[in-house]
Amino acid sequence: MNNLGYGVWAYAAGALIPLVGILNAGLSRALGGPFYASFFVMLSGAVAMGVVALLAQGAPPALYRYGDIQPQHLIAGLIMAFYIGSITWLAPRFGVGNAILLVVTAQICTAAIIDNFALFGAPHKPLTWLRASGLVLVIAGLAITQLAASRR
Repeated sequence: MNNLGYGVWAYAAGALIPLVGILNAGLSRALGGPFYASFFVMLSGAVAMGVVALLAQGAPPALYRYGDIQPQHLIAGLIMAFYIGSITWLAPRFGVGNAILLVVTAQICTAAIIDNFALFGAPHKPLTWLRASGLVLVIAGLAITQLAASRR
């Protein structure tokens, strides 16, 4: 796959994120709270990814391979659980747009830090003045949208 394909894939994944908040909020109302809603969302995602893994990679790795898993590798699951639970709780209270805008801004800023310092094995992409200017514009956009929303 080329960069265009990767870009389309990433865009599609990002375009679906706002749906997570509002669909989880509906599930939260149906189940009486955000935590069981988040549990079922994570469970359905785990089942779906299990099917994709079987189709794409075949049989699961041999049992001895699981010894290669280090505790920090599992932190990503905890982070996703925190994100899903948070967005499920925040979307109906704070608004889907507000919640997602803050999430995306935080993701962009955090990604720039990870890239700049090549953290967690990421390829090094230095924070140039041009990239830093882009971050300032993203943060300014966040501030403008929040200011506009507060004046209604």
